[in-house]
Amino acid sequence: MVKIGRFNELTIVKELPRGLQLDGGKDGEILLPKQYVSEAMAIGQTVKVFIYRDSEDRLIATTQTPYAQVGDFAHLNVVDESPVGMFLDWGLPKDILVPFAEQNHRLEKGKQALVRIYVDDSDRLCASAKIDSFLHDTDDEGHYKNGDEVSILIAGKSDLGVKVIVDGAYWGLIYHSDVFETLQRGDKKKAYIQRVREDKKLEISLKAPGFAKVEGLALEVLEKLQAEEGYLALSDKSEPAKIKAVFKCSKNSFKQAIGVLYKARIITIEKHGITLIAEN
Repeated sequence: MVKIGRFNELTIVKELPRGLQLDGGKDGEILLPKQYVSEAMAIGQTVKVFIYRDSEDRLIATTQTPYAQVGDFAHLNVVDESPVGMFLDWGLPKDILVPFAEQNHRLEKGKQALVRIYVDDSDRLCASAKIDSFLHDTDDEGHYKNGDEVSILIAGKSDLGVKVIVDGAYWGLIYHSDVFETLQRGDKKKAYIQRVREDKKLEISLKAPGFAKVEGLALEVLEKLQAEEGYLALSDKSEPAKIKAVFKCSKNSFKQAIGVLYKARIITIEKHGITLIAEN
């Protein structure tokens, strides 16, 4: 049985004027339309294709990659309206439906929506804007520990900071004080568990915590020094805003980073800047 809404590896069994027929097992033969057929494809060969339903509700294959697969969250453009819901552009010829029942509030054509792709009870691909129903608020099972690397998707803002989806399964929060770059809804980033709170909620950082964070920033400072011919007009006396503009970090993190370079006798620290005295 093929997995609808995901990539599958299927065998080519027949060539037709309109494309190639693929072996879909219990789901029967599935058409790969001619526009997606390459000269290298031949009967008996296995090809990797994405399976979805066409406008006539038939299973169909494509070599195109959608913006999201089943189980994924994505920030998509609302492109049309129907009597049963709103349609989103997800990168394939047939747009994907967000039923009105799967909207917290009425989506608007021309705007964007954060949704999760799923298969409904009728085996049709749909999207849901009710993303809370797919996410855990707390890590009750102890899946994470402080410092773990995770993948995040920027979901929106709150009074405390930026709400993120962690590994497609949990809510997390980056506090405003820890945001040193522009974050847009729908951005995907590598991040770290800054702290698993006592209530099991996840605090997230875009920088690696502890000494690893200092090492990473120290290397960034060194690379910047090398690019600037060995001198940088920033020091531990510089204004926090100037440091943030260059390295997207707090002044305290910057001071720790240049402290690492200073102790390694790689730089000298002066009142108005730092100077490279050895190559790393």
